[in-house]
Amino acid sequence: MTLNIEKEYDPPLELDFENIARAVVNQVLEEEKCPYEAEVNLLLTSDEGIHKLNREYRNIDRPTDVLSFPQVEYEIPADFTWAEEHEADCFNPDTGELFLGDIVISLDKVAEQADRYNHNRKREYAFLIAHSMLHLLGYDHMTEEDAACMEARQSAILDHMNIRR
Repeated sequence: MTLNIEKEYDPPLELDFENIARAVVNQVLEEEKCPYEAEVNLLLTSDEGIHKLNREYRNIDRPTDVLSFPQVEYEIPADFTWAEEHEADCFNPDTGELFLGDIVISLDKVAEQADRYNHNRKREYAFLIAHSMLHLLGYDHMTEEDAACMEARQSAILDHMNIRR
């Protein structure tokens, strides 16, 4: 698995950003039974940085905690047959890895939400990566049923990693 991390903002959160992200990404891929080696890009930014992206790509003029930009389309979450049928569009020609997409996280929101929800910053950071990875694998939360499914997957992933509130 390749995890490309770009850190354009470095607040004093005292987290091992790379190792936590790598562990969560691997756990999601394992639990969702991804049959391929995968590649993910992760951008760590500020509220200001994510605000600009949220406005540009979603026409929402405010910061958010996480943005997900999937590369693969799924009719059914984590059904990798589409990728197989569109190999040229989904796989990195240099590494052969399935390119899942991009994750953008506001480190300001990691600190703010950890305080708001009364859990530690590692848990909040891991949660946002798990949440975004599920989006990269085709999950969404547009309906109550979809939201319940996604929440159950997120909880299971973090529980298996012993990352709890």
